[in-house]
Amino acid sequence: MSDALQTRRVTSEDVTTTLAPDELEVYRRELTGYCYRMLGSGFEAEDAVQETFLKAVRFGDSFEGRSSVRSWLYRVATNVCTDMQRGAQRRARPMELGPSSPPDESRLGPLEPEALWVSPIGDDRILPDTADPAEITVARESIRLAFVTALQHLPARQRAALILCDVLRWQASEAAELLDTSVAAVNSALQRARATMAALPAEARPLDVASDNAELLARYVAAFESYDIDSFVSLLHEDAIQSMPPYAMWLQGAENIGRWMVLPGPSACRGSRLVATSANGCPAFAQYRPDPSGGYYPWALQVLEITAGQVRGINSFLDAKRLFLAFGLPSQPPA
Repeated sequence: MSDALQTRRVTSEDVTTTLAPDELEVYRRELTGYCYRMLGSGFEAEDAVQETFLKAVRFGDSFEGRSSVRSWLYRVATNVCTDMQRGAQRRARPMELGPSSPPDESRLGPLEPEALWVSPIGDDRILPDTADPAEITVARESIRLAFVTALQHLPARQRAALILCDVLRWQASEAAELLDTSVAAVNSALQRARATMAALPAEARPLDVASDNAELLARYVAAFESYDIDSFVSLLHEDAIQSMPPYAMWLQGAENIGRWMVLPGPSACRGSRLVATSANGCPAFAQYRPDPSGGYYPWALQVLEITAGQVRGINSFLDAKRLFLAFGLPSQPPA
């Protein structure tokens, strides 16, 4: 996110129409969720929402009150997201770009550009502020990394239709009005989008996970922080996956992940501290590596995928400086 967009919010000086800043701000969280599903990047989603608000107040004279402010903002956000993705490469996860690698540091390869990857976002930025457990569950499932990655396979109009109708539960007629098309066209887009999603390989689709994994997570932290590799590996599914964007390399198999962790480079994680957070509807940890000069430094944001009481995926995002800032994480772990 650019510094200007990161720090700026719509103020009364921007307002030239009847759309007041406070009236827009109440929609920030849900619009961020929508833009994140559309774009696959937490950083871009924040930028898109800010651009949506700026356009809404700048061109609000075209808002004639024939629809709700919410519908108007979703229309603007859809156009902003479509413009941002025009000509851009589809974001992905390492598992989509090539086969898994053996645990060999020479296979790590170069750092790839951030724009290549689906990136995480904090739950507090996008999950609905509601006490309804069913609504929270649906929202969590629709922001998991696998699902957001799968959405990127769809053309923008199909993606918008699927998110609006299948995730946000809009009527086809409402989606048609927002997308400036017919109900028949929306239904056709939905049919094609659902077929594409259903045809994706199983690893590209989200897993059903239990919400109560407190004991497993406590054991994960204890094993990682003590660097007890045998105990750590025992918590992993035998086909567990570990990815490390911005590297394209990824590992599959609990045994391979364990062998990787004791190699010279990865073993520098020995003595790390983990601080719990949440991302993409999943448990996550901020990993702080020991600093040879004293203290710790941000190293990775680990987003875990858990199923049937085992860790099925460890998504370690190494763009730690920007991610820790976006997640509101401290530069040092608590004492």
